[in-house]
Amino acid sequence: QVELVESGGGLVQAGGSLRLSCVSSGRPFNTYAMAWFRQAPGKEREFVATISRAGTTYSTDSVKGRFTISRDNAKYTVYLDMNNLKPEDTAVYYCAAAESTTYYRLPTQSSDFGSWGQGTQVTVST
Repeated sequence: QVELVESGGGLVQAGGSLRLSCVSSGRPFNTYAMAWFRQAPGKEREFVATISRAGTTYSTDSVKGRFTISRDNAKYTVYLDMNNLKPEDTAVYYCAAAESTTYYRLPTQSSDFGSWGQGTQVTVST
């Protein structure tokens, strides 16, 4: 397992942008597929986006064209760039790591991930 620390959340108006960062410490970062999940009040945690060890990505339909996941292996960091934010994007956003022996694996289920950050709040106002 690795330790994950998110940052970058905050309050933004609809249509605005935020960049979330997640720094990993512990085992070599490039052995993990990484992802972002979110949980809105009263709702189940949901998958947002994932990035493989190779840098390939996949995101849920509701954020396609607005959110971009990326990683910098030298900095042990994964990012989530969020543009054109909507009130329905309001949630606590969690970073997660899945140790992967497969270079192109794109995990999307919570059960795939063994390490989680503490979360960062994103609030989008109208």
